[in-house]
Amino acid sequence: MNIPDNLLYSADHEWVRIEGNKAVIGVTDYAQDALGDVVYVDIPNVGANASSGDTVSEVESTKSVSDIFAPLSGTIVEVNQDLANAPELLNVDPYGEGWICVIEFAGASLTEDLLTPEQYREVIES
Repeated sequence: MNIPDNLLYSADHEWVRIEGNKAVIGVTDYAQDALGDVVYVDIPNVGANASSGDTVSEVESTKSVSDIFAPLSGTIVEVNQDLANAPELLNVDPYGEGWICVIEFAGASLTEDLLTPEQYREVIES
C-alpha cells in the first residue's frame, strides 16, 4: 500500500494535504483498492459547509457504494470536476489527479484528530 509521508489521514481512509488554511482531500490507496473499479463519484458542491465526519461525497464502484467523509470542518472551496467524466482517476492516481475537494478551515486544532502516516499504517494493519 502506498502511504505518502507528506500527508495526514483519517481513520475512514481519506488523505489530507494541508496547504495553509486549505486541505486537499482524497481517498487513500488502501480505500481505492478496497472499492475496486470506481465508476461514479458524486462531486461535492462548492460553498457547502462540511463538518468533520459528515458525508461530503459518494463513490460508486463495481463492488459497492461508499461515503466519503470530511476529515475536518470547513467550507468546500474547490472540487475536482474531472472526476465527473473520469471517476477512474480515484483508482489510477488517488494521491494526485484523483483528489476530491478542497476544504478551507480555520485553526490548526481542526487537524488534531488526523493521523500521521505511521498511525494510519497501524489502522490498516490491524
